[in-house]
Amino acid sequence: MMISSKGRYALRVMIDLAQNNNGELIPLKEIANRQNISMKYLEMIVSLLHKGGLLVSGRGKKGGYRLAKDPSECSIGAILKLTERTLSPVNCIEGGMVNCEKAGGCITLPMWQKLDGMIDEYLENVSLEDLLKGKV
Repeated sequence: MMISSKGRYALRVMIDLAQNNNGELIPLKEIANRQNISMKYLEMIVSLLHKGGLLVSGRGKKGGYRLAKDPSECSIGAILKLTERTLSPVNCIEGGMVNCEKAGGCITLPMWQKLDGMIDEYLENVSLEDLLKGKV
């Protein structure tokens, strides 16, 4: 498993919004400047996060973004699942489902499934708040 720049940047955006949360919408330009991410790439990332229900958006002069939930309710797993095709350690497992013609005779499959479950459980149990408070 390799987390892409899209996943890492999505995490940075969510952390930025949590750190700068004052209840108001935060303009994308401010996030882009603080995080040194291009506006075009950032627009794609916040679109995914918004469609996934993690961000609230608003248009106009006071438009921007804010977290849809409290940082304690935003799991790192939920963020990364929106941006990554898969978080599975091997290609034959996606979203907990086995996708391999050799699965019936594969003696390594149980190990990969257990690792996949451990990764998922860990990332689902780490919140933005945990990161902000250094509780990881």
